[in-house]
Amino acid sequence: MPIRPDLRKWRTKRRRRLLQQVIPTEDIDEVLDLPPDKRSSKYIGRPGFSIPLMTNNFRRFNSRIGIVFVFQTRLIRLLTWKNPTHTLSLLAVCTFVCLNPYLLAVLPLAAALLFVMVPAYLVRHPAPPPTLSHSSYSLNGPPIAPPRTIKPAPEMSKDFFRNMRDLQNSMDDFSTIHDAVLKVITPPTNFSNEALSSTVFLFLFVTSCALFIAPHLLPWRLIFLLLCWTSIALGHPSVQQFVLEHREAHLRPHERKAQSLLNSWIARDIILDAPPETREVEIFELHKRRGGRRGEWESWIFSPYPYDPLSPQRIAGERPKGTRFFEDVCAPTGWEWDDKKWILDLGSQEWVEERMVQRVEVEVEGERWVTDLVEEDEGSGLASKTTKNAGSGRVEANGQGAAGEWRRRRWIRMVRRKGVRTSNS
Repeated sequence: MPIRPDLRKWRTKRRRRLLQQVIPTEDIDEVLDLPPDKRSSKYIGRPGFSIPLMTNNFRRFNSRIGIVFVFQTRLIRLLTWKNPTHTLSLLAVCTFVCLNPYLLAVLPLAAALLFVMVPAYLVRHPAPPPTLSHSSYSLNGPPIAPPRTIKPAPEMSKDFFRNMRDLQNSMDDFSTIHDAVLKVITPPTNFSNEALSSTVFLFLFVTSCALFIAPHLLPWRLIFLLLCWTSIALGHPSVQQFVLEHREAHLRPHERKAQSLLNSWIARDIILDAPPETREVEIFELHKRRGGRRGEWESWIFSPYPYDPLSPQRIAGERPKGTRFFEDVCAPTGWEWDDKKWILDLGSQEWVEERMVQRVEVEVEGERWVTDLVEEDEGSGLASKTTKNAGSGRVEANGQGAAGEWRRRRWIRMVRRKGVRTSNS
């Protein structure tokens, strides 16, 4: 039964809306205030995600990827000694290059001649059929065959499905190798075990310094020659079988001994028990006067700011921010309390001068309150004066004046950096 055009249009619109919900078009980085992602379409002038475009690109890609899989298959056959003469020829080439690195400049040109130009010429000048009697194969004369062109594999053809099969297996191989590499590299390098990662860092640092100073003293040609021969020889089935048979008997004991020596050296020489970082935090206890200038003081709030007369909050007419009770004051994020209780800061005059607080009266004895002052004479120019009342334990940072509406005192407490414990530590 054919689908009506209006029903097909409705289904397409519904599918598009569903995809927009799964893949939002708005920039999430701006909403979450995250650092810009350079892969975002905002920074790359490429088309956005589209299922039709993705399908079309996959068909085109799968039709043209066959040459890569052919090269991969030939390379695997070459390294696994399927044809020993070819592998030995590769070893000979590697030996010449290792002993004379200047031959690296010749390799691309020689590869282009042998694997591109010569086969293309032989296609246009093919050998005569074996049924014809001939004494020699002459390459002279005009071309007798059309040139070879590389065409994409037609869809639904056997080569197209072979490419899909190889692409599927390559994705599985990449995922397996990726996970295996991360499983080996990640534990000693991500500082989950800080002693081991510190050892790796120290080794890399010392090696980098040594290679920076004296790389010319090493026999690099011999080193690369041994690496080349060893890596290719390990691809031989007989060598692999020999290594697997003798690993438990000969290599395992040496691996355990080396691991034991490394662990003992780490435990003896890598010291990571430095004390955590400590800081001093402060909180201001604010009191507010009730009932005018002669009223009683009432505990109001514990705020991280002194809320002095010239503070931006006071000037803007905002109320002080903080918590009502002392027990609700929490340590900063990533820190924990190092002391059991808060300590009253007896240096009230010091923190007032450090913050350049004006129009306040400071108690240098007793409870160390810092009280607002309201000037009684605006034209007396007392704002720049600082007077001390002898015997009263008070310092007026404004000269003369009456007590204002707010007073505060500073409490301090030590915090230390909170360590994050992992399953390995």
